[in-house]
Amino acid sequence: MGIFKKVGELSQLCGACVAVVVFSERGRPFAIGAPSVDVVLRACNPLPGEEGARLLYDEDEVDAAACRGLVEAALRQAQETEARVKAEKVRMNAIGEKVMQAKGDRLFWWDADVEQLGEAELPEFARALQRLRDNVQRRADQLSSADPPLPTPLPLQ
Repeated sequence: MGIFKKVGELSQLCGACVAVVVFSERGRPFAIGAPSVDVVLRACNPLPGEEGARLLYDEDEVDAAACRGLVEAALRQAQETEARVKAEKVRMNAIGEKVMQAKGDRLFWWDADVEQLGEAELPEFARALQRLRDNVQRRADQLSSADPPLPTPLPLQ
């Protein structure tokens, strides 16, 4: 979010043509550009058949005020997303605290007394248990599909 905010500010303050593409850990791309990512990339590396790099700010194609509006909208969306992420973190931390209280003096979190959990905590607790179950099953499958170890030879007497 921070880099997208800086890109928008740079474009807004300097009138610079910018494009940033970021890939998540899962390979999903996230991009922002002014006037657009496509225009900036084609200026740097035109598609086959295009005659040379096009001007980035062709007045017929891009209106500066419209571009500024798009950047401001993207910045607002990024700020709203950041606020939602913060709120979700606070909510999940509160649920975690409640689960830890329900755990009491038990050794593991999954031994928590579910009677002490409320409506907000139970669905998250159930999802966490399901993730734990899936991880254990995946590991058990890995171990069972691995080649069995070779037997150790017995010493000769």
